[in-house]
Amino acid sequence: MSAYQALYRKYRPQTFDDVSGQLAVTQTLKTQLISGKMSHAYLFTGSRGTGKTSCAKILAKAVNCLNPQDGNPCNCCEACRAIDSGACMDVLEIDAASNNGVDNVRDLRDDAIYTPSQVKMRVYIIDEVHMLSISAFNALLKIIEEPPEHLLFILATTELHKVPATILSRCQRFSFRRISQEDIAQRLQYVAYQESIDLDDSAARVLARMADGGMRDGLSLLDQCASATVGELTAERVYACLGIAGERRAAELMGYIADHNTAKALELLNKLYSEGKELGALLDELACLARDLLVLKTAPDAGLTMLSGVASDKEAVQLAKRLSGGELVQIMESLEATMSGFTRSASRRMDAELCLIRLCQPELQLDAQSLNARLTRLEEQLKSGVLVTATPAPQVTAAEFEDEIPPMPDDADAPPVLDESVLPAQVADTTPVGFWAELVASIRQEMRPPLVGFFTTGENAPIQGVLRGNQVVLRCNNGFTMEMVNKPNVLDMVARKASAILGRNVVAKAEDMTAKPQVSKKMERLMDFGRTHSNIVNIKDN
Repeated sequence: MSAYQALYRKYRPQTFDDVSGQLAVTQTLKTQLISGKMSHAYLFTGSRGTGKTSCAKILAKAVNCLNPQDGNPCNCCEACRAIDSGACMDVLEIDAASNNGVDNVRDLRDDAIYTPSQVKMRVYIIDEVHMLSISAFNALLKIIEEPPEHLLFILATTELHKVPATILSRCQRFSFRRISQEDIAQRLQYVAYQESIDLDDSAARVLARMADGGMRDGLSLLDQCASATVGELTAERVYACLGIAGERRAAELMGYIADHNTAKALELLNKLYSEGKELGALLDELACLARDLLVLKTAPDAGLTMLSGVASDKEAVQLAKRLSGGELVQIMESLEATMSGFTRSASRRMDAELCLIRLCQPELQLDAQSLNARLTRLEEQLKSGVLVTATPAPQVTAAEFEDEIPPMPDDADAPPVLDESVLPAQVADTTPVGFWAELVASIRQEMRPPLVGFFTTGENAPIQGVLRGNQVVLRCNNGFTMEMVNKPNVLDMVARKASAILGRNVVAKAEDMTAKPQVSKKMERLMDFGRTHSNIVNIKDN
């Protein structure tokens, strides 16, 4: 019985037309082969599993093929068969990681001057060329610059920045892009059909996403899952085989984070952990999902075409509405920090639990990023007209309030009627966080100088705006500012802008904070009483 051959080796491309996702590279090489305008040295760069070595071997066959077919090797002639079997001594594949010394390159240089004995051209394929030492690169320079006519160099590397500029300038460089998820999934379906593997479309998409742009990784994952599964290979079986969390679970966990439901989030994490899910993979799923949601918020029109597939499109759209941009950035950074610490962690489970608690309860953190996330959430709630507030202070009825007022002397007049406009600002003002900043930004878009200079933010701004019931009060720091803004056209604009932000009608008025209000002695007693009873925090008109 013949030995089993891994799928990525069995289905290695044999012609340029078989290579997936690298049309620009393969078409250019075919054109050069057809026209005969070949270079003497090529440099293939790109991430792992994108087809660099496969294209190098195809190119080595194509230049020596006795019967080329439109730039492709025929794979049938004596030269093609000898190269495929590894019996051709004139086509050498060298691993620079293990042959990186200057002596290895000198031996190569000495042998390269001899004409080929079996085929037309002697070809050297140097894989991972960036692993060569500096002295080895120097020894390679001269022969790459002026090689014999029968010699062809094909260099391949995943780390282009480590290749000296002197080598780069002597080679034609081809960049291999990451293969799209669609191309990988399509190739996986083809291989599955050839191998009689019942591969579900959703499972193919999951494997393609996990391959991260590398066809070899995708085929290796398919090989692993198919060998451990009997029957149809579904997405859930892929998750179970690889020990990672499923799409629905990642979206479910993100939903608990959005709701700040710590108990449910920890309960789901514990369940996944008990089922054998790898915590690093789970947090990576969450980070990918947070990235998808941030893409949807910043590019809503084209965002669906840029998603990684961690959650369904419908789930992603719904989750994006529940989290602000600042929260998503904070979630991504917290997840990345936790995952980077896994290598030196004594307890990954504890680190993952602490990460979830911090994400569900941002009020536990007082760093700038966490505060920014909470502020952006409030701002988005204000813009949408839906403000989630903390538990309101207990309301005090008029009867209860009158019962608490100390008795007046017999000779005193009747108690004054409560008027919200004369109550202290700290009692009546109920301004949402971020309201004034957003109102100022909206006003400055329409108002012109010199009045626009009065509407700024900061502690020393000429005007401080507060929301008092159905009134937007412009608290001016001097009489001149009061005179400038206390005009119908200015107040009407402020009221219109504030109403649009709050989603309800409000009016605007101006107050001079330097003017001393005339208050009766009875009202002063009433105000003193209010200041001493701090539980009275909000008195409504009705």
